[in-house]
Amino acid sequence: MNRKMQDTYRIIPYEKKYADQTVQMWRDSKEAAIEQKEIHSFNSHLYFLNEILPKEFEIDIATLGEQVVGIIAYNKSEISQLYIHNDYQGKGIGKELLNRAKKNSSGSLSLYTFEINEKAQQFYARNGFKITARGHENEENLPDVRMEWKW
Repeated sequence: MNRKMQDTYRIIPYEKKYADQTVQMWRDSKEAAIEQKEIHSFNSHLYFLNEILPKEFEIDIATLGEQVVGIIAYNKSEISQLYIHNDYQGKGIGKELLNRAKKNSSGSLSLYTFEINEKAQQFYARNGFKITARGHENEENLPDVRMEWKW
């Protein structure tokens, strides 16, 4: 990892004061990855982040100063969300967030990513994930893949 980059960002538990910029970063990153506009309203996305996601997942964010540059939502067996700000991808932030989920896992993790998002599939493959299934249904109506990591 680029040592200078590591010194400039930090990973912290998600706090609601970061909600607006977390959702904006998440939406921008997802839209760039799948070349499709977000189907939910901004307010609906805020509600999901603040009220739904925390019921089943730990949420951590990466910040650079007060700017949100990444998010991960995970539990002992699954990664629900992992998004990195478009301007900060490839700098080790995603790997560090992923390693947090691995460290706190039960020894295996699964996730879904869109088939069109080859960059994400390559990232997960470099970090020990293997494709275990294809074709999961999702709201975006895009083909996706299930990937799994084990110790």
